[in-house]
Amino acid sequence: MAENKAAGYKNDYIIQVNHLTKLYGAANRTEASRMMKEGRSKEEVLRETGVTVALWDVSFKVKRGEVFVIIGLSGSGKSTVIRTLNMLNRPTAGQILFEDSAIDTFGKKDLNEYRRDKISMVFQSFGLMSHRDVLGNVVYGLEIKGLARVERERKAMEMLDMVGLKGYEHASIASLSGGMRQRVGIARALANDPEVLLMDEPFSALDPLVRKDMQFELLSLQRKLEKTVVFITHDINEAFKLGDTVAIMRDGRLIQVGTPEEMSASPADDYVREFIDSADKTKVLCARHVMLTPCVVRETDSPDYALREMKNGGVSSAYVVDRHMKFLGIVNVEAAIRARKERKSLKEVYVTDVATTAADTVISDILPVAAEAKYPIAVLENDGSLVGIVSKASVLSSLM
Repeated sequence: MAENKAAGYKNDYIIQVNHLTKLYGAANRTEASRMMKEGRSKEEVLRETGVTVALWDVSFKVKRGEVFVIIGLSGSGKSTVIRTLNMLNRPTAGQILFEDSAIDTFGKKDLNEYRRDKISMVFQSFGLMSHRDVLGNVVYGLEIKGLARVERERKAMEMLDMVGLKGYEHASIASLSGGMRQRVGIARALANDPEVLLMDEPFSALDPLVRKDMQFELLSLQRKLEKTVVFITHDINEAFKLGDTVAIMRDGRLIQVGTPEEMSASPADDYVREFIDSADKTKVLCARHVMLTPCVVRETDSPDYALREMKNGGVSSAYVVDRHMKFLGIVNVEAAIRARKERKSLKEVYVTDVATTAADTVISDILPVAAEAKYPIAVLENDGSLVGIVSKASVLSSLM
């Protein structure tokens, strides 16, 4: 592992899982494998062989710096997968690569180094030590690494500040709310500065409002620290909100991997389609998925030209841009007619107080703006160029 670090690792994929299988039951594994290859269900395999199939032939890749979410119902194998990534569960077959090193071949020394320096885990049940205060919990991993007390407490305090717990360092764990306990767990995991953060349904025990806050905090931290996160959940809305990439599991098998948008557009089968249908589409679809082509005029165009363009497009307003397609404002029919009568230019009559949004803004964030906006919302790229518009009708049609 030290050689990889010295060489400067360049692969886009930090984790690669190849044909991962996990079977429980000492006897009849050969027969169980034969049945699974034939397409038999895990229930049939258990009934006929006594072997529990936790995972079967699971393969996926995790990009460096992304949030990779694995979703599935109870018994789907999602928690087993995440526990193989740090060898809490050893696979029956298959391979797990971390930066091209096969972790399933690690000896005790390399595995301890890997768990200590490369990967950290946040559990659903928080996993905190009640006999230690908040600071004592966060510094624990740094103690194991052998850092001096001053240095480990400095790092721990930095993490507590980052997760919003500054001032609580000497509070007892019992005195904290569920959300605060989970923040302690995240701070402890981050204190070791791991490259990968494993999160096994970390927010499922929290009430909805706290859960929403923690989701936002996780996204904020991930974007700031650029950690790779493998996140387990049974909630499709949470998966689509957090995940850059989402993997859906069923009965130990991986059914589909893709972005939330890809899955919404092309579900792999009826099972995935049912999962998608249960999602809140306003939190999946973005402005770019529902935007329309606007009537566009340049600021140097004449009022007559603007009126002709609106007539040809069957609309009552046009979106004004400069020669680089940078959005400037809106001119409506009334303003264009007034400009023609008064011999004014479009520059003198278009309005600039117009609602805008980014192309990647989710519909749930656009809805309240669209409800109040006088004109369709202008959709802009990062450089301010106009790429489309979102109307009330286009937002509503996306929800059907």
